[in-house]
Amino acid sequence: MALGADRSRIRSLVVWQGMQLAIIGVVIGIGAALALTRLIASFLFGVKPYDLTVFVSVPVILSAVALLAVWLPATRASKLDPMESLRVE
Repeated sequence: MALGADRSRIRSLVVWQGMQLAIIGVVIGIGAALALTRLIASFLFGVKPYDLTVFVSVPVILSAVALLAVWLPATRASKLDPMESLRVE
């Protein structure tokens, strides 16, 4: 922002970088969960190994929480005045 960048572009850049990590984690988690469903099903009685609602709802909820966890600090940081924060340091 001190060099002329727009606040909304900086906020979207920070959110996108944070969500990239969350999306990679969700993809790895879904892959691991699908690979381990047969093992988990052998431990539990009466549970289907492929429950579509769980495989959809859990990644959606975790992605929403990750978006909130990235969006709030990015919004707060974009409201700071760059000259004032440089003077403090």
